[in-house]
Amino acid sequence: MITAACVLHGLLAVACAGAPAAAQRAPASISDTIWVSATRPGAMRTLTAAVAAAPRHATVRVEAGVYREPPIAIRTPLTLVGEPGAILDGQGQHEILGIGADSVTVRGLLFRNTGTSQATDRAALRVVEAADCLIEGNRFENTLFGVYLQRARHCIVRRNTLIGLAGSQTVTGNGLHSWNGRDILFEDNVVRGHRDGIYFEFTVGSVARRNISEQSHRYGLHFMFSDSCRYEGNTFRDNESGVAVMYAKHVAITDNHFERSRGSASYGLLLKEISDSKIQRNQFIDNSVGLHMEGANRNDVADNDFVRNGWAVRVLADAQDNQLHGNAFQGNVFDVGTNSRSNYSTFRNNWWDRYRGYDLNHDGVGDVPHAPVRLFALLVQQSPSALVLVRSLLVDVLDVAERVVPTLTPETLRDGAPLMRAPRSLP
Repeated sequence: MITAACVLHGLLAVACAGAPAAAQRAPASISDTIWVSATRPGAMRTLTAAVAAAPRHATVRVEAGVYREPPIAIRTPLTLVGEPGAILDGQGQHEILGIGADSVTVRGLLFRNTGTSQATDRAALRVVEAADCLIEGNRFENTLFGVYLQRARHCIVRRNTLIGLAGSQTVTGNGLHSWNGRDILFEDNVVRGHRDGIYFEFTVGSVARRNISEQSHRYGLHFMFSDSCRYEGNTFRDNESGVAVMYAKHVAITDNHFERSRGSASYGLLLKEISDSKIQRNQFIDNSVGLHMEGANRNDVADNDFVRNGWAVRVLADAQDNQLHGNAFQGNVFDVGTNSRSNYSTFRNNWWDRYRGYDLNHDGVGDVPHAPVRLFALLVQQSPSALVLVRSLLVDVLDVAERVVPTLTPETLRDGAPLMRAPRSLP
């Protein structure tokens, strides 16, 4: 059922208007492999004609060349393969390819030039209410949205390269986008220069793994209302606002790299209203804020590396019952920040390069607790301009004084069993 989507976007309008499905009336004389070429004898001259004539489960092969056609709609199961040099060009005017059928594969094509739009989410390749699609090995250049999955199920998008439009986030769209989907897999893609590199909304049971998402105008990864998803082994770097995950539960964020998200509103990873989830074995390197937890509850934050960040971890007072253990903190300006003297999360068995305690029984655990919140961090929280003094002798004196006679730092925010040695080699 694709009627609503077609009315909204127009891309599949022909199919929705009741045009006879080519898949159901394919002439018996048509081969299971159809060529699209300007020169090959017997080939179709346009991709539009080829996909309309293709029988179910046929293969459509596109020879090298630039194809400038109106939006193309696939409405029967088939495999679409681009030979090296096959280019589908939207001429800066429209979407390029729409899929409204199950079991469609698109491979080896270059999509380019959708142009921008303030009225519609114009995509180079849109899948609408279809299942079991495979989109792999394509390249997308100068597209508003790259791949847009709309109520799709059991689809795989892998080994694609997507380069967004030049400009700010107001004139760019998302690279890989899933709305209201289920069992989606994004893997081994490279996404660069889009508004959000990877976007999940109302998408459940899905996975993003081994992708590289960089130089996004907003977030490298952005997902909301997407429960029971996994994000594994991805690299997010140089994204203007970092990564934001919001309003979801039972999420696993493991073995990812969050790097070089810098700015007053940038985060390696922002957790907002995330609960009962796992954030494990990630590396947070050189971000303004490594991990920010706001309204995030009952999460397991374990075995992560926080290295050379401004703030390694910020835990707000409304983040409760989180367990932080096995993490390593090295070279951060501030290891932990908070906005309250109250703390409802637990720090234990972490390694802190600023720890100055001792271990008389040599069990590898410090004999005195470690208070990771610096007094100067509280001052900066109240007056950010004080940050210019961070390397001054005055701040060193404050640190020593607070360590000897703690008076202002949160009494409940302490690591009661800090590790004496780093649990692993740090980057």
